[in-house]
Amino acid sequence: MGSCECPALLLLLSLLLLPLGLPVLGAPPRLICDSRVLERYILEAREAENVTMGCAEGCSFSENITVPDTKVNFYTWKRMDVGQQAVEVWQGLALLSEAILRGQALLANSSQPSETLQLHVDKAVSSLRSLTSLLRALGAQKEATSLPEATSAAPLRTFTVDTLCKLFRIYSNFLRGKLTLYTGEACRRGDR
Repeated sequence: MGSCECPALLLLLSLLLLPLGLPVLGAPPRLICDSRVLERYILEAREAENVTMGCAEGCSFSENITVPDTKVNFYTWKRMDVGQQAVEVWQGLALLSEAILRGQALLANSSQPSETLQLHVDKAVSSLRSLTSLLRALGAQKEATSLPEATSAAPLRTFTVDTLCKLFRIYSNFLRGKLTLYTGEACRRGDR
């Protein structure tokens, strides 16, 4: 095996193991800085959103689910320090993970859950676990917890959703918005 094949093989192996939520030994700690990795998760989220857009039966929840607000004020975001951005992303990812898990439970308790819908929800659960691991390797959790109380970010803005389509839209928007902005800045800093 040639020396140029090893990094490509390592990247491929890492991408195959990450959806399982397993830590990948020997994987580069800044794997999330490779735009192809985040794009893969965004593509899956968009695919799930598209599948549920026309869904009427089995896509409504029996209760409202709290999700993070995904709107980004770019002026305010650029003025935030990376630690404050990390807090917002880490809290948003945690709330989004809870929301997807709650959606998964509600879908499982429905009369006849669609296999396709269940597959997309299961993929989202796995992807969020992997993204959490990737952000932890990037230092986002450490950055988020090391902020002094006085400089911590404002409380996370939230709202509720009542359908799987809206949940996947929030998921997709979060990945394309705040998560992409944060990882881009954290990766550019390069001092992690």
